[in-house]
Amino acid sequence: MKKISILFILPDLETGGAERIVTTIANNLPRSTFEPKILLLRKEGGYLEFLKTDVEIVDIKTPRIRHSLIPILKEIRKRKPDIVFSGFGEVNAYLSLFISFFTKTKFIARETNVVSKHVTRKEIRFFYNFYNNYNKIICQSDDMQNDLIENFKIKKEKLVKINNPVDFEFINKKLAVSSRPESFEDDFNNIVAIGNLSSRKGFDNLLKVFSHLKKEKILLHILGDGRDRELLHKMKQDLGLENVIFHGQQKNPYQFLKFADLFILSSRYEGFPNVLLEAGACGTYSLANNCPGGITEIIQPGINGEISNIENHEEFADEILTILEETHDQVAIKNSISSRFSKEFILDKYENIFKEIVI
Repeated sequence: MKKISILFILPDLETGGAERIVTTIANNLPRSTFEPKILLLRKEGGYLEFLKTDVEIVDIKTPRIRHSLIPILKEIRKRKPDIVFSGFGEVNAYLSLFISFFTKTKFIARETNVVSKHVTRKEIRFFYNFYNNYNKIICQSDDMQNDLIENFKIKKEKLVKINNPVDFEFINKKLAVSSRPESFEDDFNNIVAIGNLSSRKGFDNLLKVFSHLKKEKILLHILGDGRDRELLHKMKQDLGLENVIFHGQQKNPYQFLKFADLFILSSRYEGFPNVLLEAGACGTYSLANNCPGGITEIIQPGINGEISNIENHEEFADEILTILEETHDQVAIKNSISSRFSKEFILDKYENIFKEIVI
């Protein structure tokens, strides 16, 4: 039986959600049935070292997404994969216009966000007029699926909902070698937030929340980097927040999650936040902003976390204090995630879609 060749497309393998998912899928597809390759615009990123050696990397050495379309189309024509799996919104959009040129290849787009919230540039939104050209579009949450139907007129039969997988084996290996971060103080509650330093992640709101917690023995540890770095550092200074520490991007964020007293997701919108799943996989209770992107599908109040409105800064601060006074069952938190989002359960769904689409 001929193996099903799949060409995954990403900008790079930096340590983000889409990159983690594609790495997990490519690593775990059974080689008796599938032959995975990953096309990168640039061969860089922290997940390169976790990718199995039998996954071929195609590096087109293109620094900008807007210049990547012709090299991507040339590689598809040259390699003639059975399936092209595009895992990044902007690339997905550009590709949609050219799918009809490749009659023997099936195309799958995996959306990473609620599109109407995330895609604001008119020149990119234009390409979503051709999004129904995809054979299947994978959404991680009901919010994403409904958004594509209501705002982009995507046919319902094109959409497949598959939540993000959690690789407990990978996380547990990281946790086994994780020591308590030196920046965690014993007589303080240590709270962790992780994400790109951009408006989407809502760290500006989180800093305003912590302006109401200056007198409390609480430290906020923010992991990540991004274009709003200087803006947020200045905001911290202006608000006089000595209780907030920016750590930049961390190779092993799991050591922070493992020893945290609470994880906070402050995003304005999400797709299906991996970091919220991973916090639960580490046994850490979460408090999430009530934003679009599958939050209500992940959080089970009283078991693995709570949901509140971060725009009400004082109320959110009070919710933090309430949670820190409670005790939470780490085993129950982990089970809440593993029973619904374990790698094996989710990867079966991907395998089935890949097989169905080429028959």
